[in-house]
Amino acid sequence: MPMNPIAVRAFRNVQRNILAGIITAGPLFVTWLVFGIVLGWLAQAGLPIVQLLSLAFPKAWIMHPWVQSTLAIFVTLLALYVLGRVTSKVLGRQLFGIFESSLERLPFVAKVYTSVRQLLDTMMSKHETSQRVVLIDFPLAGQKSIGFLTRTMKDQTTGEELATVLLPNAINPTSAFLQILPMSHVTETDLTMEQAMSLLMTGGTVGPDTIQYTNKIQP
Repeated sequence: MPMNPIAVRAFRNVQRNILAGIITAGPLFVTWLVFGIVLGWLAQAGLPIVQLLSLAFPKAWIMHPWVQSTLAIFVTLLALYVLGRVTSKVLGRQLFGIFESSLERLPFVAKVYTSVRQLLDTMMSKHETSQRVVLIDFPLAGQKSIGFLTRTMKDQTTGEELATVLLPNAINPTSAFLQILPMSHVTETDLTMEQAMSLLMTGGTVGPDTIQYTNKIQP
């Protein structure tokens, strides 16, 4: 039995409106999700200090969970600001250098701290030479993934130039894969670090209209 044309049009109209709603709400949801994760980290970092303050000032309003979370975020941001302010001064840089030297004497801690610090310095650097956003075939050949070329090295056997590429996960770039592959398999792009992070954080909804997808042919 054929469907009523009016019912078909109504169904398609509902379907079209739902799809338009998803397209509208999608970026907002991703933004809310990312900020929720970041704010959650900030709240967890500052919560112990707020809980100590609540013991010193046992007011009823400070015991509410949402008040403690808000204060914890503020305390963490304030601590980060003060830390950045202090380390930007000459004396602060010297003291921080002494602190880093102390960390380098701790075998396991030194490896982790140095690696993370170098990665953050590379990702936050404003120099274009450091902003090497690349594409590699991952997880399958013909499927490109965005990565950050962190360094190059040589194959001990053949002398071939190799690249170490960090592949952050979309939406949650705090976890990633580290790939070592021939430099010839790496496609360098003209994307800035900000554009690459926007693509990752928004699931590809925010980004440039063009990208260097294939390697340029050498003359």
